[in-house]
Amino acid sequence: MASLAHAWRRKEGLRALVWLSPWIAGVSIFFVYPLLSTAYFSFFRYDMYTLEFAGLDNYRYLFEDPRVVTSARNTLWLVLVMVPATVLSSLALAQLVVRLKAGAGLFRTIFYLPSLVPLAAGTITFVFLMNPATGPWNQFLALFGIHGPDWFGDPAWSKPSLTLLSMWSCGQLVVIFMAALLDVPKHLYEAAAIDGAGPWRQFRSVTLPSIAPVLLFSLVTTVIYTLQYFSQAMIASRVASGSTDSPGSSFSPGYPDESLLTLPQWLFQVGFRDYSMGYACVLALLLFATSMIFTLILLRQFRRAEEAS
Repeated sequence: MASLAHAWRRKEGLRALVWLSPWIAGVSIFFVYPLLSTAYFSFFRYDMYTLEFAGLDNYRYLFEDPRVVTSARNTLWLVLVMVPATVLSSLALAQLVVRLKAGAGLFRTIFYLPSLVPLAAGTITFVFLMNPATGPWNQFLALFGIHGPDWFGDPAWSKPSLTLLSMWSCGQLVVIFMAALLDVPKHLYEAAAIDGAGPWRQFRSVTLPSIAPVLLFSLVTTVIYTLQYFSQAMIASRVASGSTDSPGSSFSPGYPDESLLTLPQWLFQVGFRDYSMGYACVLALLLFATSMIFTLILLRQFRRAEEAS
């Protein structure tokens, strides 16, 4: 009997492996192998042609590179400011649309349309709209006696401008939150109203606990996306600086004054412009570790919140 049970468990294990084999192959090829390769090349001086063992030199230079501090600080600012602003504005817009008695479909379409605009086109358009000389946004503020800043040309306003761009294109999060809000049982609100709970109390005690998994998903994915923030910052810097790719021209990412230099941009500059792939692998590992840390912190905080409730 014991041998039969062992054979059955082995058969079931092999069957499970067969069903899991596509996932195992995908993770091995597209995650495990690149991660191990990145860790391997981080110990070498690698310029895409020659490979020379460097030991821990690339890791030592990580603590000496001033651009790492600047790019990490900018990226951290985006995580701590852009992510909450984008998620909260998406949740607020979703709550507004769900509560509308008429025109909900129209507003849902309006809020979702910016997310359909191609990333490069949307960023370029946003920069031109906020141009201090010719853009309509500062002209609109001037009607109220407000002197608008140089949004993407002033280091103090460049990251807030990117935050506004992120909030403008948050249509996908709005739709996700709308689905979660519509799935909250109505009888919970009715019970809370009978107990005398107002709108804010209902939101805290009914809405937030019900949509907590969706909120956690949105926060984790938005944090990971922001840690990989590259295209919008690069395009906004290039357009605002007036730089082109014409022969003889040069462009240093992060304009103005490296205020928009993110860690992925510096990784790209080091790896694909300076051809220092070994050091770029160290930056990639740093970015991966940072993503893991933020994800674990969010998971722990939500687990504690669930236990407390």
